[in-house]
Amino acid sequence: MGKKSFDEIKLSSQVHKGHIASQITTVLKQHSADFFNNLTLAEKAKAKDLKSIETPILDALENSLKNPTIPLHIPGHARGEGVLPKFKDLAGQKIIDLDTTDEFNGLGKLHPAEGPIARAQILAAEAFGSGKAFFLINGSTIGNIALALTVAKENKKIIIGRNCHRSIISGLTLTGAEPIWAIPDKLEKWGIWGAITAENIESLLDKNPDAGAVWINNPTYEGIVSDVESIAKVCKQRNAALLVDEAHGCLWKFSNRFPKPALECGADAVVHSLHKTGGSFSQSSILHLSKDSKISADEVEANLSMLQSTSPSYMLLASLDAARAYLTSKYGQEKINKAIKNAEEARKILATIPGVKCLSSEDGFQIDPTKIYIKIEGLSGKRLESLLEMDYNITIEAATDEGILALSNIGNTAEELYAFCDAIKKIVKRNYSDITYLEHIKYMPLNIPEIVCTPRKAYISSKEEVLPEESIGRVSAEVIAICPPGVPILVPGERITEDHLPFLSKTHSIQVMKEV
Repeated sequence: MGKKSFDEIKLSSQVHKGHIASQITTVLKQHSADFFNNLTLAEKAKAKDLKSIETPILDALENSLKNPTIPLHIPGHARGEGVLPKFKDLAGQKIIDLDTTDEFNGLGKLHPAEGPIARAQILAAEAFGSGKAFFLINGSTIGNIALALTVAKENKKIIIGRNCHRSIISGLTLTGAEPIWAIPDKLEKWGIWGAITAENIESLLDKNPDAGAVWINNPTYEGIVSDVESIAKVCKQRNAALLVDEAHGCLWKFSNRFPKPALECGADAVVHSLHKTGGSFSQSSILHLSKDSKISADEVEANLSMLQSTSPSYMLLASLDAARAYLTSKYGQEKINKAIKNAEEARKILATIPGVKCLSSEDGFQIDPTKIYIKIEGLSGKRLESLLEMDYNITIEAATDEGILALSNIGNTAEELYAFCDAIKKIVKRNYSDITYLEHIKYMPLNIPEIVCTPRKAYISSKEEVLPEESIGRVSAEVIAICPPGVPILVPGERITEDHLPFLSKTHSIQVMKEV
């Protein structure tokens, strides 16, 4: 076969790309390829607004597929021609076509945001009620680190909830700031962290008037909610900025059945993990600054430009655009309310099962209604997780020695939640007894160890690796955290005690400071 001319190649490419574009009823705009086909007539009527909502990145991406060029540029796979066939078969041509860096083809840039990306960020700010929105393609982790670089300067104090995500510690390690720990309530009955109170924050600000910011996590991983509005009032009185890692609360703006979102409570900065519960692709998040934020938007943007990739994934950016459009639609908000209702019904069923305890607002605190945290008397969460997966083909969000966490997501059905409840019923009837669990429950340490130095000083010090049993009394030079949710057990600069050993035993070694 002779070589094809450039004209023949271009024509072939156009035919192929036109075919792909016609098929692409957008993987990202739909939560499945058959999204609209699976709807009833009534549902189709409700979902019409999905098609009319502005989606600048999605539209630009789709248009770029309709006008293909000979790709003599990155990415080197050149629309899949340079991809391992096994991967291509798994991913499909549609996904591969969406992996592009055609900035010059109308898709715009992320640093600084321009074109469709800039427009999508404006729409996101309007949707969530912020003054400025920044798209994150390295997860909420990078948003937290960027905020740390902006507000947590070297040798400056910052008040932080001890149940923070490890990425905040990473930020402090880079900047050299001094953390002042705010201890959440201890829920001994459940073995988990509870809320952070305004009284706690007020006391810490009184003792540390030079602390320029307060940083809390809300809700907790298990769904417990702090009174952010009261905390914001305290911060405003002390002229301290309030940062809220609302990674697990990105849906709250879109239903009044949720707790009040942090941006409406007076927070200066909020990070949302849309990929967790909002329907965007993994690794995509949004950082928000409030309309009257004390935090410099220019400085945040500069820090994000330094930290994020200069080759952003347009697939991730488009998924954020799509998620925002979906959540603001009538159909999306109906799905959110259905997710809440499904979780509430599940909790009612679980409450009737002997031996099952389900975390709820009746325990005296506000919770995220889409989170279902349960424990079964005599059965560890790890064992329960294993039984659910092996015997009932059900996978959950997380398990500890104490209990399990399941989520009622916008993509879940009532039938799936009922199947979960039915499986729990059957497991309880089988009368399992977990002897290890009964003899020794390893609670997460709820007390702060001795702080010897700042995280940065410990991290950049001369270090050595020792076995966990040899580390008692030494000063940690690394973060030890349980993931998920990424809450630190040990922070660099803290002295290791025997209480930490149950959590360190899972590691081969730990880095400690050679000299203090």
